[in-house]
Amino acid sequence: MIFYKNEEEIDLIRNSSLLVANTHAEIANLIKPGITTLQLDKIAEEYIRDHGGKPAFKGYQGFPNTLCTSPNEQVVHGIPNNNSLKNGDILSVDCGVLMNGFYGDSAYTYSVGEIDKEVSKLLEVTKESLYLAIDVAIAGNTLGDIGYAIQNHTEKHGYGVVRELVGHGIGKNLHESPEVMNYGSNGKGLVLKEGLVIAIEPMINLGSKRIMQQNDGWTITTFDKLPSAHFEHTIVVRENKAEILSNFNLIENKING
Repeated sequence: MIFYKNEEEIDLIRNSSLLVANTHAEIANLIKPGITTLQLDKIAEEYIRDHGGKPAFKGYQGFPNTLCTSPNEQVVHGIPNNNSLKNGDILSVDCGVLMNGFYGDSAYTYSVGEIDKEVSKLLEVTKESLYLAIDVAIAGNTLGDIGYAIQNHTEKHGYGVVRELVGHGIGKNLHESPEVMNYGSNGKGLVLKEGLVIAIEPMINLGSKRIMQQNDGWTITTFDKLPSAHFEHTIVVRENKAEILSNFNLIENKING
């Protein structure tokens, strides 16, 4: 069942999404060689709780932490640990919060120090594909239009589009209908209506689209061990232009000083 949101509910999701963005910004310029993902996780949890929210992921189906931290070939759902980040790594950080009964969710892939040009291009193209998808997330278009926008842009560069993992509706539940795939055909699938709030999150691999799950039951990695990028915005479908409820500007202003 799909729950369309009224303006009051959208405001509450916007507030939760802003807390997610500010949490990202809180750790953004700490993501440097030498720091551990567990240190980042503790900072994020403290920030969320200090600002009236609860970590959405901690305890969700047994997940142990506040952030999903997925370096390099890890696609998503990486568990924070005591391993130090190294120069040249990339790190996908996925963060969600629950506040005032509504969820926000957003992911960003960070560079750790100086990264390879080929990997930098992967991050750039993946983020571009997210915004191309948002451009077509308007009333009257379809979920297939969103998936096609991502797939078309990223496959032009020879990248692999993960099939098994998808975006999702969001609201009073972290994951709601519909599923938002990162591949598809124009004009196919659910027709978008105003008030639909979804998290669009391309997960794009430098090499093969194939993935596998690690023995911890959570971490998803690329099959060929090549890097993967992940960017996610929570958005609301509108008549002429989708509204982005999360915010990368806060993150990038912090990174760029």
